[in-house]
Amino acid sequence: MAKNQDEEVLSDELEDTGAEPRVYELGFHLDPELPSEEVKKAYQAIREIVAGKGTLVAEGEPHMLQLAYTISRQETSGRRDFDSAYFSWIVYEALASAHAEVLTAVSADKRIIRFFDVLTTKDAARHSVEMHELSQKTPEHASDPEMAADAELDAALEGVAV
Repeated sequence: MAKNQDEEVLSDELEDTGAEPRVYELGFHLDPELPSEEVKKAYQAIREIVAGKGTLVAEGEPHMLQLAYTISRQETSGRRDFDSAYFSWIVYEALASAHAEVLTAVSADKRIIRFFDVLTTKDAARHSVEMHELSQKTPEHASDPEMAADAELDAALEGVAV
């Protein structure tokens, strides 16, 4: 049975010989109890590791966010639950061996409570940055529908000639 073109592309993408650099996205949650200076230091340390092993493509500095679900981690002092964390991401291009070294370093950093690492493309990373910048420029919608309706009514009444 012959492979179709999509199957061949997927097969080529999954086969990693390590000879060619690939683009990876590393997203990570930092401990929310870290002081802001320590958060910056943790982010810079990870960024320096990545930059030393590959080429930075795009990045997002840490920002606090509520997690969609609680993350639990067993520590020497017992179990810790996290409902929020500082989230950051870095997209980089590296050889497979350098990628493995980045993952080893990130796994060893106790300030990171969870991370993910996925294969991506430079175009997808740049698009993500553009979408993030666009969302930052867009004003947030009111969380209370009644307040939003009142604001719309007030705006409409301002335009009415008396």
